[in-house]
Amino acid sequence: MAGGITDTGELYSPYVGLVYMFNLIVGTGALTMPKAFATAGWLVSLVLLMFLGFMSYMTTTFVVEAMAAANAQLRWKRMEKRKDDDDEDSSSGVSDSDVLLQDGYERAETRPILSVQRRGSPNIFEITERVEMGQMASMFFNKVGVNLFYFCIIIYLYGDLAIYAAAVPVSLMQVTCSATGNHSCSVGDGTKYNDTDKCWGPIRRIDAYRLYLAAFTLLLGPFTFFNVQKTKYLQIMTSLMRWIAFILMIILALIRISRGQAEGHPSMAQLSGIRNLFGVCVYSFMCQHSLPSLITPISKKKHVNKLVLLDYILILAFYSLLSFTAIYCFRNDTLMDMYTLNFTNCQIINVAFIRYFLGLFPVFTISTNFPIIAVTLRNNWKTLFHREGGTYPWVVDRIVFPAITLIPPVLVAFCTHDLESLVGITGAYAGNGIQYLIPAFLAYCSRKDTQLVFGSGTVNKHLSPFRHTFWIVFVLIWGFSCFVFVTANIVLSESKL
Repeated sequence: MAGGITDTGELYSPYVGLVYMFNLIVGTGALTMPKAFATAGWLVSLVLLMFLGFMSYMTTTFVVEAMAAANAQLRWKRMEKRKDDDDEDSSSGVSDSDVLLQDGYERAETRPILSVQRRGSPNIFEITERVEMGQMASMFFNKVGVNLFYFCIIIYLYGDLAIYAAAVPVSLMQVTCSATGNHSCSVGDGTKYNDTDKCWGPIRRIDAYRLYLAAFTLLLGPFTFFNVQKTKYLQIMTSLMRWIAFILMIILALIRISRGQAEGHPSMAQLSGIRNLFGVCVYSFMCQHSLPSLITPISKKKHVNKLVLLDYILILAFYSLLSFTAIYCFRNDTLMDMYTLNFTNCQIINVAFIRYFLGLFPVFTISTNFPIIAVTLRNNWKTLFHREGGTYPWVVDRIVFPAITLIPPVLVAFCTHDLESLVGITGAYAGNGIQYLIPAFLAYCSRKDTQLVFGSGTVNKHLSPFRHTFWIVFVLIWGFSCFVFVTANIVLSESKL
């Protein structure tokens, strides 16, 4: 995630990149969206979803612009290095007339860079090297800004791991436990279960949840202590399962609605549900931290912003379809935090295989992602405390960093399995920083840096369509306002209890 430039990987077409981005964004957050929609009301939810989708698209273009500026900086530094190497071999040093020179931030160039580009040489702002967000933060932010970036990304990844650590045991508990012992047929029928209700014999539901959490930790936790890579075939398998599950849920809900079996009567607006809805929507549009891995391998990036816009429109339509079919198919009080669990009821679907497939769907997909996120978080901790030329003792490197990565999210999952709140808080705080504040600051600082290094006349070919400074200020005001609103809402909610 952080620390340097990695291999770009095999190139793919813009439309393949569009599919990859769609798969990245439409993930676990989408499963908690129907409940959030029902809680906040359909009109408020739709308006907020559209607005947050627009904001996420805007900050995505900011990150793409910063990636181009970072590529230009790295390309310029290599040109400078080659110039210095040539000067050592040649006493005159005047033959290399196309090399840009810099003393501090004052330019002295023998040929304007734009004139060089017009003659057919590659554009200096072409995105050809993968520069992760941590690397961009190191290039464009001061020391305080870099530390704040890592703090934000680490908190977000902790929230991600806590959500994953809770979602798998919850799904297993709901599918395998029932008050009647009739498998999972009573799940999602509106029956309210307490954590103290019996699961198997003397084992309570909360005990079953914690047993599953312990098994999940013991099976997947050790991967935190090693390096793990997601293979191409694993991506294909999880993507295929995801789309089968989502399409099945939409079709099953539409069938019930068409047969007149729909039970949902959603309200237009419930202001008390906006806090969690906001966090869920932010979490569900999250992709900014992975854009370097997605955008860089695209072979033709001329219309990348238009393709990203198309992606966001498709995702917005998909989220709306999933959520509206859910809130009209099921009563508000029967919608589960994890939407897949609504389809484990025998009255909804009488095919046992489909019931268990949907009920256990989060188990398979989340389990494959957990080690990847854990290793990413561990590496960010290492990068945050790394000092140039220094190395970590074996115990710190192999024991301490993996331990501080794994233990906190497991403890959070042990204390609560309220997925809607976990997703809401993670999205509203750390997700807010990653999706709004960091991209806005990256755009501002990269523009300032580009003007200082290359001159005010140089144009970044991947400049965001929202190029006016007003949009950066707007995003920053919106992001900080969200912090205040969510915090105030939590405080007021707690004071009423």
